[in-house]
Amino acid sequence: MSEPTRLDRLVAILKDAPDEVFLQPHNVPDPDAIAACAGLKTLLETKGIETAIVYDRDIEKVDSLKMLEVFGIGMTRARDASTLGAEDWAVLVDGQKGGGNLTDLPTDEVAVIDHHEYRGNQGYRFEDVRPAVGACSTIIAEYWFENGLEPPLNIATALLFGIMKDTDGLTRGVSDLDIDMFYRLYRFSDIGLVKQLNGSQLTLRDLGHYADAFKTVEVYGNLGFLRLDCPDDSLLGAAGDIVLSLNTVDVVVSYSVRPAGVKLSVRSETPGVKANGLVRFILEGTGFGGGHDHMAGGFMPAEKFPADRSIDTYLRHRAILFVEGTGKPGT
Repeated sequence: MSEPTRLDRLVAILKDAPDEVFLQPHNVPDPDAIAACAGLKTLLETKGIETAIVYDRDIEKVDSLKMLEVFGIGMTRARDASTLGAEDWAVLVDGQKGGGNLTDLPTDEVAVIDHHEYRGNQGYRFEDVRPAVGACSTIIAEYWFENGLEPPLNIATALLFGIMKDTDGLTRGVSDLDIDMFYRLYRFSDIGLVKQLNGSQLTLRDLGHYADAFKTVEVYGNLGFLRLDCPDDSLLGAAGDIVLSLNTVDVVVSYSVRPAGVKLSVRSETPGVKANGLVRFILEGTGFGGGHDHMAGGFMPAEKFPADRSIDTYLRHRAILFVEGTGKPGT
């Protein structure tokens, strides 16, 4: 008799749910989080488990909104989910409890499927956390194939697009599994639709924010900084990626100062500077952050801002200390 698959174990747990089962991605769902939730929802339906997708903040990315429209993916803001309560169970997708980008809703979080840094045992009944994998969509795609199931056209296309976006076209933080799932999904997908989604990246409003942000760019050796005066989190990482394309830059700290605090997005293309280590060092004692070796984020509450210098100076000072080696552990 064959061993139960991860999906089998998850289904066995969810069948005992006392009330509704929700899938919860991180607060501002991006294409990978949306695709992973949609893929898991459809997969669970094949096993008789009905779920709903619930999230906490506005979806910002143009391609994310386009995905919902094109694939008919239903997602509900937590404040609009009238039945959401303590008797309901949640599966966290593309995020973990204790992360700054995932709101603690009044559900019992019984399971987690994620590809970010493992945040430790949080009392889940089911865990599948794989930091080495480039996209959460990859993990969900594997669930389909390891159970001998073929994803329908819309789900395969969404998962393919999710992998493509989170690994920057299989060039960033990619694992063998990402590559394998990408090409297995490829023959089930609508590639024309992928091209259409990939062309839906910016609005005219975004161009104005980018133009202002690029005027703030400063470069110190291989380290670049960018300040974006816009509350749209999705633009922060995207603007940093553009700065990273400069031929002299391989580490970027992008940040946005808001009334509640400062949001950071860090990118690194050099093995000597891990993005997750850099963001944690910048925010040590003042905030929280984490992510991958190549891509990370964090937040410093306004009440933790330094009193003796500007936030811009403080962030640059901490980042330069780390990149030059004086702030790294063991140095």
